[in-house]
Amino acid sequence: MIRKVVLSENDLPDRWYNIVADLPSELPPALHPRTLAPLAPDDLLPLLPSGVVEQEFSRERWIEIPDQVRDLYRIWRPSPMYRATRLERALDTPARIYFKYEGVSPAGSHKPNTAVPQAYYAKQDNVKRLTSETGAGQWGSALSFAGSLFGLDVTVYMVRSSYDQKPYRKMLMSTWGADVHPSPSDRTESGRAALAADPDSPGSIGVAISEAVQDALSRDDTRFALGSISNNVLLHQTVIGLEARKQLEIFDDYPDVVIGCVGGGSGYAGLAYPFLRDRLAGHRTGTRFVAVEPDACPSLTRGAYAYDYPDTASLGPVLPMYTLGHNFMPAPIHAGGLRHHGSSPTMGVLVEHGLIQARSYAQRDIFSAAVTFARNEGFVMAPESAHGVRGAIDEALAAREAGEERVILTHVSGHGHFDMAAYESYLAGTLDDHQPSQEQITAALAELPAAAALV
Repeated sequence: MIRKVVLSENDLPDRWYNIVADLPSELPPALHPRTLAPLAPDDLLPLLPSGVVEQEFSRERWIEIPDQVRDLYRIWRPSPMYRATRLERALDTPARIYFKYEGVSPAGSHKPNTAVPQAYYAKQDNVKRLTSETGAGQWGSALSFAGSLFGLDVTVYMVRSSYDQKPYRKMLMSTWGADVHPSPSDRTESGRAALAADPDSPGSIGVAISEAVQDALSRDDTRFALGSISNNVLLHQTVIGLEARKQLEIFDDYPDVVIGCVGGGSGYAGLAYPFLRDRLAGHRTGTRFVAVEPDACPSLTRGAYAYDYPDTASLGPVLPMYTLGHNFMPAPIHAGGLRHHGSSPTMGVLVEHGLIQARSYAQRDIFSAAVTFARNEGFVMAPESAHGVRGAIDEALAAREAGEERVILTHVSGHGHFDMAAYESYLAGTLDDHQPSQEQITAALAELPAAAALV
């Protein structure tokens, strides 16, 4: 029995897949944050590198990966795929469970798949400095790594709850030369406003985005880099799924269900979209796609499908998304990378058409799955990844109850080596679950922009 497939460098994809070309309905346009008119590429050029802007608006199915980016990808790509045979035995399931492991990158997650090309396009434009947000610190680490490769200064606004929970993420970013600040901070107008409203604010990805955008717009030599949500980010991540297709061919298998964690959606999109292309083309129509989010920030399961800002200060483009409202403040769960109030626009379309299903889990449930996985497969994963693995375990148990074979594909999007405080809390029995009240969600949704209605 094959347990692990590692592709050669010759199997590294040479193109990214852009699902916008194959969506079942037209992607609603992004809107200008002030006028609410459809956004034009020129509107984004003061904020993003020109190559990134071009990809954000592209409708081409395949986009060539620049040679320099592919060369840097070879530092850690192709990433391995495993069959979780020990976990299968522990669950006594007839299901076959496969997981794509992205923790092999220098930053320890899937995030360099987009950080490297974003830094590349910034360098092409003679940009000197990048700013960004980070939730749990995986995106900030990846951008810091990418910035060091291209000689770019990097400033990261890290959500305060994660800044306090994961001090060694800050050290990792600093080792690569980044300047890291807890968000909300006193460095920007939006940060100061958030602190004035709540001096003890745990912060959110939305607040951190606002700070990074304001910082970027204050200097001509600086551009902003976003870690999720945007079309260009999701297409960069499709190297994951494109490799996974080849690896499953070697395993002589194809997934019945593709399941993974979702915050903004980039990691799951990277795994799932190359397989979704088959279903959109009318092939493999029985495959199910399941996006898993935290109970504490349930945009897909309890949010509204509407236009909303990606940040609390209403600076970014107004995007069509499943959202809890840009002023929604999630509880400070340890899966900091899943604490964004909205999903990616393409994922919103796919959920609306029933092509992606969504479910949510409580914090203690996902850590239970992570510990079970570690004690059988050995890998200690990030709390974000544990959401998808919880879902994969539940799918395997359902297959056992039904007495049917089921091929399950998931991804471990990052290792958990900087998340030991979270595991300590779980193992000590002191970890809390969080779930927003309907009143909280309703209040946040009442503050959507005037162009909110999509359906």
